[in-house]
Amino acid sequence: MIKHVVFFKLKECNEKNKEEVNQKLLSLIGEVKEIVSLEVGLNFSDEARAYDLSLIVELKSREDLLSYAKNSYHQEVISFIKTKVIDTKVVDYEN
Repeated sequence: MIKHVVFFKLKECNEKNKEEVNQKLLSLIGEVKEIVSLEVGLNFSDEARAYDLSLIVELKSREDLLSYAKNSYHQEVISFIKTKVIDTKVVDYEN
């Protein structure tokens, strides 16, 4: 299995923006057939190094990760997310 982990730092970290991004990420479920599981975490830590949200997507293979990345609905979600964030970090690994 492949894990695709993304951290998001919002331009304006408030509950409204967190919830909008959360809902948009959750909307990937059912829209991208390669997704085995998807989890969004809303950060509650107030540490300076903390990011505001995390996304963990599980996929069956590296090929599925590539298909996920190119999926047109996923690209729409990315376009929306880019209007809300100032930085992202990603880790992809196999387990």
